[in-house]
Amino acid sequence: MKKTIAENNPLRHSDSLVAHFKYLYRDLMLADLDKLSEIYAEDAVFVDPVHEVHGLDSLQAYISEMCRNLTFCRFEYLDQVISDGDAYIKWNMHFSHQKLGAKTIKVRGVSHIQFQKTIVYHEDIYDMGAMLYEHVPVIGMATSWLKRRLAV
Repeated sequence: MKKTIAENNPLRHSDSLVAHFKYLYRDLMLADLDKLSEIYAEDAVFVDPVHEVHGLDSLQAYISEMCRNLTFCRFEYLDQVISDGDAYIKWNMHFSHQKLGAKTIKVRGVSHIQFQKTIVYHEDIYDMGAMLYEHVPVIGMATSWLKRRLAV
């Protein structure tokens, strides 16, 4: 039996994996971390401006710990570029953290994922100043002052 063009397309799996990735992270507070094994390799590497973790168990523990003090966290996906084995997904993260007050914070970022059958590498790139430093009283004032100063 002949395969259709769509079945022969290697990007079809890529699109499906990226869609599953986005669905899983869309609302981090509702994410079923047991489902990470459906899209990540057992030895996957995760990198962000705060940590680098190796392995699925470490990734699950990191995300679980990260969510402990969050009131909510959801992702608004803006754009994506997918090729065979790589994807770049641009997003806005909207979150509220107990230790940063009740306000909603918006941070723009990009996730780069590399995959074969599952994700082997995931890097989140975002501005730590916009995420954290600008919202801590003394550091926030200094960060805002420095940003204004550099913009001149």
